[in-house]
Amino acid sequence: MNYDEAIQKAEAIIAQLESAEALSMEEYKKAAAEATALLKQCKAELEKYVTAD
Repeated sequence: MNYDEAIQKAEAIIAQLESAEALSMEEYKKAAAEATALLKQCKAELEKYVTAD
């Protein structure tokens, strides 16, 4: 998954977590973990460009 896809998916998950949708604690934890992993991936991609100079 490329940066754009990962950030879009992470944003969608975060919006779901912030919404009034009722999630079980297990669903919330799973979604939060997925968003965290996606954001770490995005951070790593960005760091490649910053340190490439």
